[in-house]
Amino acid sequence: MSRPTRRQVLHGSAAALTGAVLTGPAAYADTAAARPSDGHGTSAGHGPSGGHQMPEPFDEMYQGRHIEGWPADDGGSQNGGHGGQHAGRAAGPHEGMDFVVRIDNDDLHVMRNVDGTWISLVNHYETFTTPRALARAGVRELQGADLVPVVTG
Repeated sequence: MSRPTRRQVLHGSAAALTGAVLTGPAAYADTAAARPSDGHGTSAGHGPSGGHQMPEPFDEMYQGRHIEGWPADDGGSQNGGHGGQHAGRAAGPHEGMDFVVRIDNDDLHVMRNVDGTWISLVNHYETFTTPRALARAGVRELQGADLVPVVTG
Protein backbone atom coordinates (compact mmCIF):
# COMPACT_ATOMS: atom_id res chain seq x y z
CA MET A 1 0.00 0.00 0.00
CA SER A 2 1.47 3.35 -1.00
CA ARG A 3 1.38 6.34 1.27
CA PRO A 4 -0.24 9.56 0.01
CA THR A 5 2.12 12.35 -0.94
CA ARG A 6 2.12 15.67 0.84
CA ARG A 7 0.58 17.27 -2.25
CA GLN A 8 -2.32 14.76 -2.20
CA VAL A 9 -2.95 15.38 1.50
CA LEU A 10 -2.92 19.17 1.02
CA HIS A 11 -5.20 18.90 -2.02
CA GLY A 12 -7.65 16.70 -0.08
CA SER A 13 -7.58 19.07 2.90
CA ALA A 14 -8.20 22.09 0.67
CA ALA A 15 -11.14 20.33 -0.99
CA ALA A 16 -12.62 19.41 2.39
CA LEU A 17 -12.18 22.96 3.70
CA THR A 18 -13.79 24.43 0.59
CA GLY A 19 -16.71 22.06 0.96
CA ALA A 20 -17.14 23.02 4.61
CA VAL A 21 -17.03 26.74 3.80
CA LEU A 22 -19.59 26.40 1.02
CA THR A 23 -22.01 24.25 3.02
CA GLY A 24 -21.59 26.14 6.32
CA PRO A 25 -24.21 28.85 5.64
CA ALA A 26 -26.73 26.27 4.44
CA ALA A 27 -26.12 24.12 7.51
CA TYR A 28 -26.44 27.17 9.77
CA ALA A 29 -29.71 28.20 8.12
CA ASP A 30 -31.10 24.74 8.74
CA THR A 31 -30.29 24.93 12.46
CA ALA A 32 -31.81 28.41 12.80
CA ALA A 33 -35.03 27.23 11.14
CA ALA A 34 -35.14 24.09 13.27
CA ARG A 35 -35.01 25.93 16.59
CA PRO A 36 -37.98 25.45 18.93
CA SER A 37 -40.77 28.00 18.81
CA ASP A 38 -39.92 29.43 22.25
CA GLY A 39 -38.69 32.68 20.73
CA HIS A 40 -35.21 31.75 19.54
CA GLY A 41 -34.07 32.33 15.98
CA THR A 42 -36.31 33.85 13.36
CA SER A 43 -39.95 33.29 12.63
CA ALA A 44 -42.54 34.69 10.28
CA GLY A 45 -43.06 38.40 10.76
CA HIS A 46 -40.06 38.89 13.04
CA GLY A 47 -37.02 37.91 10.97
CA PRO A 48 -35.11 39.87 8.40
CA SER A 49 -37.58 39.05 5.63
CA GLY A 50 -40.71 39.59 7.71
CA GLY A 51 -40.16 43.22 8.66
CA HIS A 52 -39.80 44.65 12.13
CA GLN A 53 -43.28 44.86 13.55
CA MET A 54 -43.71 45.93 17.14
CA PRO A 55 -44.43 42.88 19.32
CA GLU A 56 -47.71 42.57 21.15
CA PRO A 57 -47.92 43.67 24.80
CA PHE A 58 -47.97 40.86 27.34
CA ASP A 59 -48.69 40.39 31.03
CA GLU A 60 -48.38 36.94 32.60
CA MET A 61 -47.03 34.84 35.41
CA TYR A 62 -44.08 32.67 34.36
CA GLN A 63 -42.44 30.25 36.78
CA GLY A 64 -43.85 32.20 39.71
CA ARG A 65 -42.59 35.56 38.43
CA HIS A 66 -44.71 38.39 37.02
CA ILE A 67 -43.48 39.37 33.55
CA GLU A 68 -44.94 42.11 31.43
CA GLY A 69 -44.02 44.16 28.41
CA TRP A 70 -45.41 46.92 26.22
CA PRO A 71 -44.21 49.34 23.53
CA ALA A 72 -42.32 52.13 25.28
CA ASP A 73 -44.04 54.92 23.40
CA ASP A 74 -47.53 54.07 24.63
CA GLY A 75 -46.72 54.02 28.34
CA GLY A 76 -48.43 50.69 28.83
CA SER A 77 -51.89 51.94 27.93
CA GLN A 78 -52.47 49.01 25.56
CA ASN A 79 -51.17 46.45 28.01
CA GLY A 80 -54.41 44.89 29.16
CA GLY A 81 -55.56 47.81 31.27
CA HIS A 82 -52.18 48.68 32.76
CA GLY A 83 -52.46 52.27 31.57
CA GLY A 84 -53.43 53.38 35.06
CA GLN A 85 -50.49 51.59 36.62
CA HIS A 86 -47.92 53.06 34.25
CA ALA A 87 -49.65 56.29 33.27
CA GLY A 88 -48.29 58.21 36.25
CA ARG A 89 -44.70 57.18 35.56
CA ALA A 90 -42.34 59.60 33.92
CA ALA A 91 -41.22 58.58 30.44
CA GLY A 92 -37.56 59.21 31.39
CA PRO A 93 -36.46 55.68 32.32
CA HIS A 94 -37.77 54.22 29.05
CA GLU A 95 -36.59 56.98 26.75
CA GLY A 96 -34.71 55.56 23.77
CA MET A 97 -36.18 52.07 24.29
CA ASP A 98 -38.54 50.46 21.79
CA PHE A 99 -40.14 48.08 24.25
CA VAL A 100 -40.39 47.98 28.04
CA VAL A 101 -40.00 44.59 29.74
CA ARG A 102 -40.45 44.12 33.48
CA ILE A 103 -39.85 41.17 35.76
CA ASP A 104 -41.59 41.52 39.14
CA ASN A 105 -42.00 45.29 38.53
CA ASP A 106 -38.28 45.81 37.81
CA ASP A 107 -37.24 46.99 34.35
CA LEU A 108 -35.23 44.55 32.27
CA HIS A 109 -33.19 46.58 29.80
CA VAL A 110 -33.85 45.13 26.33
CA MET A 111 -32.44 46.07 22.96
CA ARG A 112 -33.57 45.29 19.44
CA ASN A 113 -30.94 44.08 16.99
CA VAL A 114 -30.80 45.16 13.36
CA ASP A 115 -32.19 41.78 12.26
CA GLY A 116 -35.30 42.24 14.45
CA THR A 117 -34.20 39.91 17.25
CA TRP A 118 -34.01 41.03 20.87
CA ILE A 119 -31.32 40.82 23.56
CA SER A 120 -31.21 41.85 27.21
CA LEU A 121 -28.57 42.54 29.81
CA VAL A 122 -29.39 39.19 31.42
CA ASN A 123 -29.03 37.21 28.16
CA HIS A 124 -26.72 39.51 26.21
CA TYR A 125 -25.26 36.86 23.91
CA GLU A 126 -28.52 35.02 23.19
CA THR A 127 -31.10 36.43 20.77
CA PHE A 128 -34.88 36.05 20.91
CA THR A 129 -37.60 36.87 18.39
CA THR A 130 -39.95 38.45 20.93
CA PRO A 131 -39.62 40.37 24.18
CA ARG A 132 -41.95 37.80 25.80
CA ALA A 133 -39.49 34.99 24.99
CA LEU A 134 -36.67 37.21 26.22
CA ALA A 135 -38.46 37.88 29.52
CA ARG A 136 -39.12 34.18 30.03
CA ALA A 137 -35.46 33.39 29.38
CA GLY A 138 -34.51 36.14 31.83
CA VAL A 139 -36.65 34.50 34.52
CA ARG A 140 -34.96 31.16 33.88
CA GLU A 141 -31.50 32.76 33.94
CA LEU A 142 -32.16 34.67 37.17
CA GLN A 143 -33.09 31.41 38.93
CA GLY A 144 -35.11 33.24 41.58
CA ALA A 145 -32.64 36.11 42.08
CA ASP A 146 -33.89 39.70 42.01
CA LEU A 147 -33.33 41.77 38.91
CA VAL A 148 -30.97 44.65 39.65
CA PRO A 149 -32.09 47.79 37.80
CA VAL A 150 -29.68 49.52 35.44
CA VAL A 151 -28.93 53.08 36.51
CA THR A 152 -28.36 55.39 33.56
CA GLY A 153 -27.45 59.03 33.82
